[in-house]
Order: sequence, then structure tokens, then C-alpha cells
Amino acid sequence: MISPTVLNERDLLIRLKQGDDEAFQEIYHLHSARLYNNLLRLVKSEDMAMDLLQDLYVKLWNSRASIDIDKSIGAYLFSIAKNLAIDFFRRAARELNLQNHLVAVGTELYNHVDEVFFHKETAAILNVAIDNLPPQQRKIFNLCKMEGRSYEEAAEILGISAATVGNQLVRALRSVRSAMINSQDALIIIVSVMLTKGLK
Repeated sequence: MISPTVLNERDLLIRLKQGDDEAFQEIYHLHSARLYNNLLRLVKSEDMAMDLLQDLYVKLWNSRASIDIDKSIGAYLFSIAKNLAIDFFRRAARELNLQNHLVAVGTELYNHVDEVFFHKETAAILNVAIDNLPPQQRKIFNLCKMEGRSYEEAAEILGISAATVGNQLVRALRSVRSAMINSQDALIIIVSVMLTKGLK
């Protein structure tokens, strides 16, 4: 038995496909707050998040004729939001003012790289990033991040101090994270992870 909520959503989508402005407005009010909050978590700017949200709904309206009325509108909007966020971070890689903004607000993107270190689709990217580390950083990264050893254990194995292990690991993590953020495939997964967490 199909729930009233699903039936109501399907009716909204049918009306949207027909160019019904009221249906569009209702969909906006149903989903815009959560989408805005998710985008805000990513870009850390109310103005930028609002701009992306408006872009999202412009895309929804312009592509309304191709919407599948039998699929969740929430999932469809999530997909558009993900693509807009990815485009935003690609622009940030090219534009100095966006880079400065991300550094200034301490975006969560950088920290979320850790969550996809062991994702099967990022394994090859991660391996290349690790291989490009200086020898000692590579050993420390493998011991602490891949094998799960403590600073003290890694220090004993390598014959160095735990403080040196910590300092070198910070540098290694910075290099690996940067490599993954600069990878298009890894960026897609990272943004997807962040948006998905925001939906929970």
C-alpha cells in the first residue's frame, strides 16, 4: 500500500512537470531548510549557501520536464546539491578568494577526508598520495594510520621520539588530504559523505 506522503509527493511532481508554480513553491518549502543547512555545513557562508540553494532550485525548475515522478524528490535534490557543492570546491581550487574563505572558516571538508581514507573507490588515490610522501613520513603514516599503531609504538619501531612521530604524521596527513581534495573522484566521495551525514 502506497503511503499518503508518497502519493502527495507524486502529485506535486506531476504538477511540477506541468509547470505548476504552486507545486514548485511547496517543494521549495518542504526541502529548502534542510538543503540550506547541509550546504551551509559545507561552505561555511550564509551568502554562499543561499546562492547555491537558489542555483539548486533554478536547476530543478529548468529540468522539471525530465523529473521521474516515481522517484524521491528528496534524492533528486540531494543529487543536485552534491553536484553544486563539488563545483563550488572545484572553483575554490582555482580562485584565490574562495581558497582564502575556506581557510578562514576552517571548512569541514578537510577533516572529512579521514572518513574516506579506506573507501574502496579512493584506495588508488590514497596509495599514490602515500607513495609520494617523504620516506619517513610514509613509514609513520603506514604505521599510525594504516596499521593503527600508537605514536609510542611507531617511535620505538623507527628509533625516534613520539613527538617526532606526531609532527611528521601531521605533515603526512596534510599532504595526503590535499592530494585527495585535489582529486575529482575523491572530492565527489568526500562531498557525498558530508551531505549524507547532514541528512541524518
